[in-house]
Amino acid sequence: MNCILIEKPHAQNQIKEYLNLVPYFNLISFCSSVFDAYEILQSRKIDIIFVDTELQRVSGIDFVKSLEHKPMIVFISDTPELAVEAYNLNAIDFLLKPVTFDRFLRTANKAYENNSLATKREISAFEKSEQVAQQNKTVLVKTDYKTLLIRVNEILYIEGLKDYIKIYTSQKDKPVITLNSLKKLQQNLPADKFSRIHKSYIVGLDHINSINKTQVMIHDKHIPIGESYRHIFNEKMEELRI
Repeated sequence: MNCILIEKPHAQNQIKEYLNLVPYFNLISFCSSVFDAYEILQSRKIDIIFVDTELQRVSGIDFVKSLEHKPMIVFISDTPELAVEAYNLNAIDFLLKPVTFDRFLRTANKAYENNSLATKREISAFEKSEQVAQQNKTVLVKTDYKTLLIRVNEILYIEGLKDYIKIYTSQKDKPVITLNSLKKLQQNLPADKFSRIHKSYIVGLDHINSINKTQVMIHDKHIPIGESYRHIFNEKMEELRI
């Protein structure tokens, strides 16, 4: 966990020594001014701040109150009466001086557990949102007198005609025909999943069965690779090659 320590100038540096003893703390900076700490918070990801309540010019309490986005906070103080205010600011702990290493270690373990839980929640939320996004990613296609929602990951390939396009999907035996252009539809498709390989064709990369120099095969359909599209298509295929 990246951390910063904010203490008065000429402090005993006891907390700094403790931070260096705990392997899961990475002390980014030892600040004697909240203004130095502000600059670091703007440029680095900080997981936890250890801050003395008694600082020059701006108190540790006021400093934390001024933060719009707060990492975990641990207050260090000579004044036990400030504990209530510290906890009202959702500090994870309040260390009363003099601080023993045993007491500091309890705080360190609490911070580690909180950080692990937060990381798990973030990963879980991200994975869920990614899954939902993949499932729900759709394009709206007007056909006849209705609008169809087609899932992007179900599109096998798209064939362009004069003023129409045919969208072939894994879920329908017949293509969806709509008044549109390949160029316009391509703008709504993820570039890492689709490639224009011919003036008349866009293919879904995940659905390609085989490739040779002049064509790709999707299911039982042979689709030509146009000369002017060959280079870009080959580059995409190289990225997927193992």
